Amino acid sequence: MIFQQVAPPACEERKSNRIRRTINRCSGAVYAVLRQSRRTLKLAAQTITTLLLTAVVGFAQDAYVAARQKALVLEQQRNFAGAETAWQSLSKTYPDNPEPYARCALLEARQEHYKESVPLYRKAIALNPSVPGLRLNLALALFKSGQLKDAIPEFEALLAAAPPNSPDAQRFTILLGMAHYGLAEYDKAAPFLKQAADQDQQSLPLRLALAHSYLWTRQFPKVMDVYKEILALNPDSAEADMIAGEALDELKDNEGSTKMFRAAVKANPKEPNVHFGLGYLLWTQKQYPEAASEFQAELTNDPRHAQSMLYLGDTYLQLNRPEEARPLLSQALRLDSTLWLGDLDLGIVDSDAGRNDDALRELEAAEGLKADDVNVHWRLARLYRTLGRKEEAKAEFDKASKLNKATDDDLFKKMNNGQQRPGAPQTEPQPSTSPNPN
Repeated sequence: MIFQQVAPPACEERKSNRIRRTINRCSGAVYAVLRQSRRTLKLAAQTITTLLLTAVVGFAQDAYVAARQKALVLEQQRNFAGAETAWQSLSKTYPDNPEPYARCALLEARQEHYKESVPLYRKAIALNPSVPGLRLNLALALFKSGQLKDAIPEFEALLAAAPPNSPDAQRFTILLGMAHYGLAEYDKAAPFLKQAADQDQQSLPLRLALAHSYLWTRQFPKVMDVYKEILALNPDSAEADMIAGEALDELKDNEGSTKMFRAAVKANPKEPNVHFGLGYLLWTQKQYPEAASEFQAELTNDPRHAQSMLYLGDTYLQLNRPEEARPLLSQALRLDSTLWLGDLDLGIVDSDAGRNDDALRELEAAEGLKADDVNVHWRLARLYRTLGRKEEAKAEFDKASKLNKATDDDLFKKMNNGQQRPGAPQTEPQPSTSPNPN
């Protein structure tokens, strides 16, 4: 997969960014829930006011009512600090009454202090779990504070209690799907997102999240089905074209995946990663001049796009322009030190230039990051031989040979299983200016 094949740690960060963007794009669906939650807060406040007054039986009613009225006035004046102090005082005086804890939780939530509101909601629920709205507010606070794992059982309980096919059931289904999505539990997210998307035929964000979930669980035919639904809603969705392009790339349809990424670039040349995705596909097809143009276009959109710097540098190396490659490779590594291809390429540049000490440091760094790459061992073996370190050179050549044989054996199995067209396997490690990123 285009955004998973290269530099895994960096790609995980890229994927995290894409997850955050997708959740943001689901604002129409998710934030409708959150807007509803604000109405729920008001309703909960009214409900708490009505129902929880029964909990003060046995206390000094007049004193409690007077104190709570002052706290409510402070809330209305948006004097949150004063109101919180007033409710905290009431919670100390009446420790068995859930209302002060619930009101303090509401105050924290209104200030977007969701993490701080969670223990207060839990305390109020522990004192009276039957108060309407409290469990929903707790679930939303957990969701908004990023405590998605803890939010899921709360939403599950709310969904189980909601009437089937009701607006509440739809909201809880969306939130469950997005909670699993945010945790990268795409196999669990997909059924909820599919159900929610079926209920809302006009929701583009839900379908984008669903398509990503299918993509990242390798359900490629389903990706293409959702892609068609997205096109019916928005024929110019660059992100949908990118998702379809990645799916086709996984299905080894180079022509189809490249076509999809070209369509994405045309639809929105400012879409994050769109030029990098097209450039990478062109790079794998050895169309280096055009790939270089796409990597440069991505850097125009995002000057700190480390992978575009890396692959632009590698492309220059492939085009025999090492002096242009070197600063790009160095800058990419400064942005992300886990990009093993950068270390390998710098090792090649320095080795070819006779800077053997620098080359040794860089190639050994590449080996530490990518010990299963044939080219890393082959280049390191050559350098050891140049330095007269014959035993170490032999050991690296042996590693390269074993890795090559493992690749050939895997290819042979695929050929026998009918999973790949026949081809002539290599029997000896072959030199290359840069490794395959797979």
